[in-house]
Amino acid sequence: MKALVTGGAGFIGSNLVDALIVKGWEVIVIDNESSDAHEQFYYNSQAKYIKYSITNYKAIRPCFEGVDYVFHLAAESRIQPAIQNPILATEVNVVGTCTVLQCAREAGVKRVIYSSTSSAYGLKNEPPLVETMSKDCLNPYSVTKTAGEELCKIYNDLFGLETITFRYFNVYGPRQCTKGQYAPVIGLFLRQKANGEPMTVVGDGLQTRDYTHVYDVVKANILATECTEGLGEIINIGTGKSYNILDLVNLIKGDYVHIDPRPGECRHTKADNKKAKKILKWEPTETLENYLK
Repeated sequence: MKALVTGGAGFIGSNLVDALIVKGWEVIVIDNESSDAHEQFYYNSQAKYIKYSITNYKAIRPCFEGVDYVFHLAAESRIQPAIQNPILATEVNVVGTCTVLQCAREAGVKRVIYSSTSSAYGLKNEPPLVETMSKDCLNPYSVTKTAGEELCKIYNDLFGLETITFRYFNVYGPRQCTKGQYAPVIGLFLRQKANGEPMTVVGDGLQTRDYTHVYDVVKANILATECTEGLGEIINIGTGKSYNILDLVNLIKGDYVHIDPRPGECRHTKADNKKAKKILKWEPTETLENYLK
């Protein structure tokens, strides 16, 4: 099998590339290495890397020839930077996703697996969050990522390009982003503790999140190449268990301080993952407690 992974030098993408290589796949990576969230990018010597933006149709179009499956992870992927620069988020997450889908369609790719976000559920939906709930986008990031979801559905239904959309719930694990004040909370807290700094708890610290290990996310992506159901649909990838931020502080153990709440962020997330279990035969196997130990 031949795969193309967009964003394959980053956190989730590089873990996926490694897993595909182990399975004997031929892998091409498109990653312009523009993210400022990483201390470094990650490479597998057996994969081929192309350093272009996913918005550059002419540059990336040849990369799709002969590809069986596209895993589309490249994005402007954090809420607060997207609030600061919504034009860039829209260009990459909407135009870039449309470009990837069009290239895949023209090249006769079998299926595109698109990485989206649980932030689509917003504030008005009560956990556990189910795929059939209406969207409640609170920021430009979730608006642009759900626009990508709609494009995937159109390309599946109108153009016959098979797509599956995953909504991830707070992914953590090896190679997670740790750089900057807007790094995902687990990576941020571990970096702060390692540097002897207090952990910065946003608001009251009682907001809850469903934390999903990157290895479980990788497993879901690979299973999505094999399933016969769920085409053109959205599937939650989360554990179905949530923790508040103060729970994390207690698990990591260390000093902490409270900082001001941030705009555009949801209060509680917890996945209903029945659909993933049914369609993908997927089960989360990694636990947050074991990882932090």
